[in-house]
Amino acid sequence: MTVLWPVDLLAVLLGVTVPAALLATPVLFGTLGDGEQVNVVKAVPVTSWPQALLTCVAGVIAVPACAYGIGLLAGARAALARVILAPPEDRLDQRVVELARSRVRLVDAFEAERSRIERDLHDGAQQRLVALSMMLGLARLDTPAGPLADQLSRAHDEAGLALVELRELIRGIHPPLLTDFGLEAAVTDLATRSAVRVDVGFTATARFPRPVESTVYFVVAEALANLAKHSGADRGEIIGAYAGGVLTVEVTDNGHGGADIGAGTGLIGLADRVSVVGGRLSLSSPAGGPTRLVVEIPCQALPDSA
Repeated sequence: MTVLWPVDLLAVLLGVTVPAALLATPVLFGTLGDGEQVNVVKAVPVTSWPQALLTCVAGVIAVPACAYGIGLLAGARAALARVILAPPEDRLDQRVVELARSRVRLVDAFEAERSRIERDLHDGAQQRLVALSMMLGLARLDTPAGPLADQLSRAHDEAGLALVELRELIRGIHPPLLTDFGLEAAVTDLATRSAVRVDVGFTATARFPRPVESTVYFVVAEALANLAKHSGADRGEIIGAYAGGVLTVEVTDNGHGGADIGAGTGLIGLADRVSVVGGRLSLSSPAGGPTRLVVEIPCQALPDSA
């Protein structure tokens, strides 16, 4: 734009003024030239009416020719801009492939770290809490009634509560049920523990890659939490199916609807979590209900799954 603007200006001026001057030759010949002579574009003399009319005809032909030339120049400038500004297509393809690979590596690393934390808590802190709870229980039995026995009793109860909370934490990090028995069993367990009655119709009994199963599990868990806290529903349903290489999970309820992505219910986080594994999340929640959340993830079932 900085270097070639004089060329553009010249092309536009010639493309507009030359056809206009040719078309106006008969008028100029009869007025300014008094029917004797007029110079077209200050260069070509016209000394008779036949010449003036022929020049006008040339102007009619010049209009589309100049317009086409300006169009060619614009196309050339656009092609030049693409060459200068846009990276080569193969480089874009390489970037897309690298981004896809890096996303897969991040997902795998995240799932591996999640599993490691769950295993460390299960085999380390949980076992120590179990041992502590047993020691406190035995000490309470061996201690005569009195203030010390009461303190040991309270300590034993607190250890039990801490153990329950740790187990819930482990289940939230990476549920063992999901790892051992798959998505159907884990989703059914979520529905069983929900504060609202939730029916399950999960026909996708196959096993899927760990990131896919983990994503679906936590999306369903968050959806059920929103159902219990915000929807006002007294009944929900979870439907899961796998067909055509796409795992589809749908969570619906009979609540008052009106779910809003920007209302702080974690829907944006759910959509981001689903997009990481190449899936799509859609939500339908008109005022008055019902609310319908659908997750679609393209994936392949594991070959050794039932």
